[in-house]
Amino acid sequence: MLADVLRAQGHDVVTTREPGGTPLGQALREAFLETTETVAPMAELLAFAADRAQHVEHLIKPAIAAGRIVVSDRFADATFAYQGAGRGFPKDKVNQVIELATGGLKPDLTLFFDITVETALERMNARDESQSKKNRMDEETAEFYNRVRGAYFGIAKREPERFQVVEASGSVDSIHERVVKIVASILN
Repeated sequence: MLADVLRAQGHDVVTTREPGGTPLGQALREAFLETTETVAPMAELLAFAADRAQHVEHLIKPAIAAGRIVVSDRFADATFAYQGAGRGFPKDKVNQVIELATGGLKPDLTLFFDITVETALERMNARDESQSKKNRMDEETAEFYNRVRGAYFGIAKREPERFQVVEASGSVDSIHERVVKIVASILN
């Protein structure tokens, strides 16, 4: 929805996601998220780093060099939250892996769509009932997601100029309206 608004304003926009923003990333996403085997936490951390390195070099950097706006569903903060806080890796180790994968590239703006863990779990269960495709990360505990959410709030506190928390329990339209205002303030 954001990309559509930006395009209507005349911006050249690339939309992408992690994992899966490149052909290699999509293969890693399918192999990683859809596996039924137990994945070692280090393998998880490094698989996401491999995806991100490919994503940065072959999609994000070229788009930025061409003057395009990149809108990505997840980036390095997700690794800090999920693999760092969620899996319990030391912050310095996670930051080292992120630095290797991104070469220091950071977004100008990160939006964290916040809802309570309870609401998130209800939404995941509703999605399951509608027979949407479930993945391995959907099987985590409430405690895991509370650690992840806490990590995102920590990033927001440390980097308030870049990281914005968007309360996301309302309607899609009201959330979208807030997002457009936040992004407009950055672009202006």
